[in-house]
Amino acid sequence: MPADRIDAVVSLAHRRGFAFPSGEIYGGEPVAWDYGPLGVELKEHLRRQWWRSMVQQRDDVVGLDSAVIQAREVFAAAGLLDTYAQTRARCRACGHIRSLDRMVEEVTRREGRAPQTLEDISCPSCGTRGTFTDPERVSGLFGAWPDRAAPVTGPYYLRPEAAAGTFVNFANVMIAARKKPPFGIAQIGRAFRNIVGPGEFLLRSRELESMELEFFVEPGSDDHWLEYWVQQRWDWYVDLGLAPEQLRRVEMSTAGLPQHAKRVVEIAYRFGGSDADFLALEGVTNRADYDLTAHAKHSGADLTYFDQDRGERWVPYAIEPASSLTATVFAFLLAAYDEDEAPNTKGGVDKRTVLRFDPRLAPVKVAVLPLSRNADLSPKARDLSAVLRRRWVVEFDDSQAIGRRYRRQDEIGTPYCVTIDFGTLTDDAVTVRDRDTMAQQRVALDQVERYLLERLPTG
Repeated sequence: MPADRIDAVVSLAHRRGFAFPSGEIYGGEPVAWDYGPLGVELKEHLRRQWWRSMVQQRDDVVGLDSAVIQAREVFAAAGLLDTYAQTRARCRACGHIRSLDRMVEEVTRREGRAPQTLEDISCPSCGTRGTFTDPERVSGLFGAWPDRAAPVTGPYYLRPEAAAGTFVNFANVMIAARKKPPFGIAQIGRAFRNIVGPGEFLLRSRELESMELEFFVEPGSDDHWLEYWVQQRWDWYVDLGLAPEQLRRVEMSTAGLPQHAKRVVEIAYRFGGSDADFLALEGVTNRADYDLTAHAKHSGADLTYFDQDRGERWVPYAIEPASSLTATVFAFLLAAYDEDEAPNTKGGVDKRTVLRFDPRLAPVKVAVLPLSRNADLSPKARDLSAVLRRRWVVEFDDSQAIGRRYRRQDEIGTPYCVTIDFGTLTDDAVTVRDRDTMAQQRVALDQVERYLLERLPTG
């Protein structure tokens, strides 16, 4: 995907209210993003589709919403206090601070080999080579110091992922939900990461929402379940609109695995126009028994499963499909973005920008457009809007020419526009326009809801 196309998507997202830089009136540092009216709806639809696929439609997965602030002991047991960090370096020429790990990754993708020293890396900001300071390790965790009566032994931390809360609640959930392996615990929630050099729109943000599943299985069956979840997650992305040719399965090398991982398979999406622009959208990790064993050792809790059929206890392995809802929003925005031509009122054609969202993801499902602000048309249009709002997010728009209003709805991905015109006053029918084909169909006013029910999701 060309850079100018990505710029167009970012511009549209800001202009139409999908996402704004947090604190934009104070300069808009790219540490986090605020979601506008359309972004809230798109994110909610993606969240709902994930939950429906991973929890609602299964009988072997249950939900959890664990705390964002966790005690120091939780992160110490998981090894995150020592390992969850990045190495940064500063360019002496321009002052730009960058993650060394990320710069090495970018050079390797671009040139096909890893740089040997810092002298081999050019500054991404000013292009100068050989001007970086010595690398410095920086914790990836955000600390929090709560006021409490007990002696303070160290900070609490904001979670960088939901996994820790899942593992410490493993026994609670297994007993309360009356589950046994194989079963999963799913979470969607906020996470905070002290990322060196945030930016790139929604891809790298210090505040994000993660969508995670810990699926607990019997040791020895873990390879099967990892392959199963890679395919499940791949199919989910394709079903909702990401083209298979824009996805890639990437097996992480053994040398690059984090300490908690036995194996990692990433699902990467092509965010740019070259093979170097495939970036991880989701990671499916075989965490083995690392986390449950570590938390059992540090807490003294029994985090095993007693297998009655075999008369023995064992520690389940965890298979973890995990993704950023924040990055997923950006991927689906890019995938939906399109430009084509549409006829205008002068007999010519205009360039049309359209977001071809799957109807399940479209922020606004229906737009109701009275042809004018005529006193006889507006009441009918508003009454129809009120009826349709019982099922869907509906936008009422009676400003400017009808062609411009169609373009506005195309640009935000609204699947259907319903126009109330002067013919409605005599035949009690409306014109329904399809976003993708621009085809128009006359539908009786009292049949509009049924017509849309056959074409739009209601959940």
